[in-house]
Amino acid sequence: MKLIVGLGNPDRQYEGTRHNVGYRVLAELARRHGEGRPKTRFHGEVLESTLEGQRALLLSPLTYMNRSGLSVCEAVGFFKLSLEDLLVVCDDLNLPVAKLRVRGGGSAGGQKGLADVIDRLGTEEFARLRVGIGPPPEGWDAADYVLSRFAKEEIPQIESAVGRAADAVVCWAALGVNECMNRYN
Repeated sequence: MKLIVGLGNPDRQYEGTRHNVGYRVLAELARRHGEGRPKTRFHGEVLESTLEGQRALLLSPLTYMNRSGLSVCEAVGFFKLSLEDLLVVCDDLNLPVAKLRVRGGGSAGGQKGLADVIDRLGTEEFARLRVGIGPPPEGWDAADYVLSRFAKEEIPQIESAVGRAADAVVCWAALGVNECMNRYN
């Protein structure tokens, strides 16, 4: 089984914010491939799916971004998953809006949710798909920026990126991280 985790913050006030791009990608996957109704487990919302013949669990942690690792570790432990079967989807303010970057491991790069997952798993060696949200404008605090909404002119770009990111997740599940990097980076 594959575990795909979309990072974000629960609560309506965070819907549509830059920090919730991971949730948006999982919502798109659920729309396309979801099976049944979401359930609350592992301090998150989970939905079963099948991606190109691969059984997958879509997990949106409900712990808030900075504690995402709790949810991820519970799911990984419960299913006794190899970290090769884990993909974390998150925002990245170091990438231009709508740019995708897939990696098989590496640092958190300042992304607090990813940092918590790394800390709790005790390793950086798992796949991640970063969706660019662009850098904060001059004078903006990064925390305020990631909790802001996309500008009107960015919305078509980010909607396209969410669709491409969902395609990338399916590619990762079916063909692995290297092929996914070749196609989507």
